[in-house]
Amino acid sequence: MSELGESFENLIKVMEVLRAPEGCDWDRAQTHESLKPYLIEEAYELLEAIDEKNDEAMKEELGDVLLQIVFHSQIAKERNAFTMKDVIDSLTDKLIRRHPHVFKKDGKYSYIRWEEMKALEKGKKKKSSIGEVNKALPALSLARRIQENASAVGFDWKDSKGVFEKIKEEISEFERNPSEEEFGDILFSLVNLSRFLNIDPERALRKSVEKFVDRFSIMERLIEKDGKDLKSMDVEEMNKYWEMTKKEMGK
Repeated sequence: MSELGESFENLIKVMEVLRAPEGCDWDRAQTHESLKPYLIEEAYELLEAIDEKNDEAMKEELGDVLLQIVFHSQIAKERNAFTMKDVIDSLTDKLIRRHPHVFKKDGKYSYIRWEEMKALEKGKKKKSSIGEVNKALPALSLARRIQENASAVGFDWKDSKGVFEKIKEEISEFERNPSEEEFGDILFSLVNLSRFLNIDPERALRKSVEKFVDRFSIMERLIEKDGKDLKSMDVEEMNKYWEMTKKEMGK
């Protein structure tokens, strides 16, 4: 057995011990449903490590994501549903099957062909060229995925200028009718612009949120330093400190 195979076998055995009658009470109590929040949390922590280009953190977070996969596979094995081997074999088969241009030298890769193969494998008639809507995705990611699929079949703006004009149009419509639908159209158009500019909308929004939190914390510190109470201040005075905060941060 290779080093990698031995390491993976050890990981699976550790999980089996944790889930055994004499194992860890917390691990034994978990179900597919109870683990859902942890899977999402670990995925986002991995994204953060990638954004920070922190290899050490990425290594750790990839391990945490892998733990979730092994955990779910062990629970499934106990239900006689499938095993970790089944998961790996299924993935390997799918990768080979969906890359005939590599493993069978059958034609060239295309995004449209990939989507058609996915639909065929799932026993579904391909209803649309933009693919199946995965409602489990976060809205920003889902919007970008749908736009990418539409672009793959030629339904797209020629350049970002057209998207900028569309955003202006959507904002004007929102001013006339400030509804949830019109607000959603603005967001959808902004995601489209991010695609043209090669900006990850989820990452961009997350950075803005983090920047706001940092600025707010500094503003609170400045207010406290002046012996004032944030809750007793009006918006105008808060804005003065907000501008002071921006200058202190150099932004």
